[in-house]
Amino acid sequence: MQGTEQLTRSDICGSLLLESGQMPSSQRYFLAKTDPDTYPVSQLEKDGQTVWDGVRNAQALRAIREMKAGDVVFIYHSMGEAAIVALADIVGDGRPDPNDPKLAVADFRFRKMIEPPVTLREIKESGLFADWSLVKQSRLSTMTVPDEFIGWFFARRP
Repeated sequence: MQGTEQLTRSDICGSLLLESGQMPSSQRYFLAKTDPDTYPVSQLEKDGQTVWDGVRNAQALRAIREMKAGDVVFIYHSMGEAAIVALADIVGDGRPDPNDPKLAVADFRFRKMIEPPVTLREIKESGLFADWSLVKQSRLSTMTVPDEFIGWFFARRP
């Protein structure tokens, strides 16, 4: 499902979308930031899959440890025009980093570019997410995504 076609609700939810149109309660959504000069989403797309590592912040590590296969992650470029640029699937549960058990890693598989990207400016200007870590804690690299954001996202992309 690579490329830049129109993104739909089923692209986010995959085969886990229920007949009612609701997302299953067990599926969670995360956001992971990357510096495009260090590891751009285009490299994740080329690699297909990667071990997401290098996170040291305690709050971000908790988010990675909560990740389960089947969850979805929004990939966010943190430099230049800060924006959510792609989707990935979590295909390997969060677990201790084999190189440093105090840290955590998870396996991400590239799913799709988000065109156009959802900018941090758009998110802030919506006025709906002042309590989201993305807005409140600009340096936090990995976090959960509030359910309200998923609804807002789809309202922008019918």
